Amino acid sequence: MPLSPLEHDRRYGELDHVLRAYAGQPADDTPDKPGQALTAYLRQTWHSRPWALAIAERQLRDYAENPPGRLRQRLGEFYVIPDVGLADGAVQQWLLCLADRIRHSVEEGEVPLPAAPVTHWEWHARFPELGQFLGGWFSQDMPDEFDNHDAALEDYRASTDPQLVAHLVGELHELLALDLDESDYALAVAELGMEVDPPAPYSPGGWLAVAAGRLAAPRADYGS
Repeated sequence: MPLSPLEHDRRYGELDHVLRAYAGQPADDTPDKPGQALTAYLRQTWHSRPWALAIAERQLRDYAENPPGRLRQRLGEFYVIPDVGLADGAVQQWLLCLADRIRHSVEEGEVPLPAAPVTHWEWHARFPELGQFLGGWFSQDMPDEFDNHDAALEDYRASTDPQLVAHLVGELHELLALDLDESDYALAVAELGMEVDPPAPYSPGGWLAVAAGRLAAPRADYGS
């Protein structure tokens, strides 16, 4: 029978985080240098969950050194490595390379400097609530569901727990603090799921600032 969620996380939970970071990215790591996907994983994890790096190193090494045998494969009790563009025979050495690079980062204290996200995975790992907001309320279906951007924004605020709204405001300010070019803000909102243009006359960055201000304003209270 397939692994339970708890057993899956015990054996492969952090390995899965590492490999999800390679979605749309090449597995081009070498013993001397991590690729862009692993650098993004290291940067985000060092600054948000540093304790998880040791778990990732162990799970990657365990999987590479003890690949699932025929019985576990027949029972479905194993983690399926996603296709990363490598031949089957090269995957084991690649996993060991990732484990070595993570161990080196921890033991030598090599922490990627803070920077704007560079991969799809990193955008969503760093700005999870913003991804929910833009992907859920500003997808290509928005014009069919709401009269305009303001209506969608107010629907989000009215239907979302105030603590999550506050978390979103914090993420919006963090994104704006990156001080990106407008072309980079356009890329950011697209990576995070926004499929409609910001309302005129705003640029992507300008509209994010407006949204942050409106969501941070106290809700009107008209009494009972």
